Amino acid sequence: MSERPVVNASPLVTLARVGRLDLLRLLGPRVVVPAQVAGEVRVHSDEAARALDEESWIEQVPAVAVGEAIAAWDLGPGESAVLAWAVAHPGTLAVIDDYAARKCAEVIGVAVKGTLGLVLLAKTGGRIPAARQVIDDLRRAGLYLSDDIVARALALVGE
Repeated sequence: MSERPVVNASPLVTLARVGRLDLLRLLGPRVVVPAQVAGEVRVHSDEAARALDEESWIEQVPAVAVGEAIAAWDLGPGESAVLAWAVAHPGTLAVIDDYAARKCAEVIGVAVKGTLGLVLLAKTGGRIPAARQVIDDLRRAGLYLSDDIVARALALVGE
């Protein structure tokens, strides 16, 4: 991956709520947060807003223009900004949980990972002893994951 990953509000908010923002650092030493995402975060999470202000590895960047290929999906401003940043910076991984935004990323050729994928990466990389507890914490913090998705994810990491 040649560029820093770009992160949407949902992963920032839910990871901050459970005290696991460190999982974003599995993707690289720095992450990018577009201005639209930072605005959403400041409205929805004091913990994540504090991280935006205090963590030097979280780089807030100005918005980039959202092209027609993304705008046609009628995504939220944060998701659109993340995908626009990724398109403008080839090789960027977009960290997004929203299903429609993930489908858009697939269509426009942007690599994507969600919060659940970060947990699985942490487990397989030995950063956490078990994925189940972190996933349960994230679900309690507001991350929607169906029971079926959780079961399949845990099976992937032998839990």
